[in-house]
Amino acid sequence: MLILLCGIIFLHVAALALLFVSTVVSAWAVNPNSSADLWVNCTTINEVNSCQPGDTGVWIQAVQALMILSIIFSFLSLFLFFCQLFTLQKGGRFFLTGAFQVFASLFVMSGAIIYTVMNPEWVPPSESFGFAYILAWVAFPLILISGLIYVILRKRE
Repeated sequence: MLILLCGIIFLHVAALALLFVSTVVSAWAVNPNSSADLWVNCTTINEVNSCQPGDTGVWIQAVQALMILSIIFSFLSLFLFFCQLFTLQKGGRFFLTGAFQVFASLFVMSGAIIYTVMNPEWVPPSESFGFAYILAWVAFPLILISGLIYVILRKRE
């Protein structure tokens, strides 16, 4: 049982780290001379690095909000799991923890979908999706699986 508990916590923390990195790192759209993320757009011309604040369009603000909400909900889910671990009755299920984690997965999925759909209007065709964008998509199923595990999981002594 202890190994299962450690595995679930490791999965949750790993997914939370992926979310945090994908939200903070400036690599949602990249090419050899520039990179863009949810917050800033950086360009390198003749060895001079120049960073500008990101676009202030409604859609990018929606992506920013959804990614931040996913981090908050995933963190709260981890906190609730530890609280429920010590207060839940024997045989009880971790529904609240699972619900928060599923909501976090839906938020990250929605943010990544909005970015995918709106990306051609905002990013030049010479740029491609960066690793932070891919990390957001990798975090989505991990968080969803984690949330479903919490819903199925029962507390034992």
